[in-house]
Amino acid sequence: MARPSKSAATIEAPRALRPHDGDPSSALARRAAGSPRRRIDEAIEAAADVFAQRGYHGATTQDIADRLRIRQASLYYYFPSKDKALETVCQRGVEGFIEHALDAAQAPGTACDRLSQVIASHLRATADKHAFVRVFLNERQHLPDAARRRIGRLSARYESIIQGIFDGGVASRELRADLDSRLATLALLALCNSAAAWYGREPGVDAQAIAAHFAKLLCEGVVCRPASAGPAKRHGRTRKGSAKGHA
Repeated sequence: MARPSKSAATIEAPRALRPHDGDPSSALARRAAGSPRRRIDEAIEAAADVFAQRGYHGATTQDIADRLRIRQASLYYYFPSKDKALETVCQRGVEGFIEHALDAAQAPGTACDRLSQVIASHLRATADKHAFVRVFLNERQHLPDAARRRIGRLSARYESIIQGIFDGGVASRELRADLDSRLATLALLALCNSAAAWYGREPGVDAQAIAAHFAKLLCEGVVCRPASAGPAKRHGRTRKGSAKGHA
């Protein structure tokens, strides 16, 4: 995979953050004592939460700074702009999806086993990085053109790996010969991405249960089933004369 463009994750953190008046000293001490990597992660997580709750156009850099309890000016140590903050969050939103899909594509078992593994990893990410995934799905269209193309290349790579699993299943005759692998890929992603809108609001349903149910729904629709003997026999009887004629 191509190396991602420089993001806020690669911007050097300040030695210390200067808070605005009213910040509790204990919170300042904890943040100052944290590693630069941890402070960067906190800034990205705050941006993800704000964008997920308010949307890109409804959010401001002041909202992100308030979440971190720092001055707005201090936020620019982490993000040079609101656009860059959104791009960084979107990168985190898709992070790991490609690697997990590659692992699934190379795993042993049937095509449905591999597809089930993709679905499971997708739903785990939705649960573990819910705000990031929601921002990636709902807000990336607001990125500037160049940033949107960079994020789009990551998304296209993920789609191509999944489509390759479908193509392999069709070629091995595990999946239906008439299956459109591209449309099947989009259907799988639409099914998995739908969970980001309602995950956490269904009592007693966790990511593992959702993944198992989604995998069953999908695979029962694409798997190749042996033809029933009954219709074949009936077909033979109705065309018995013509069959003899071509013997």
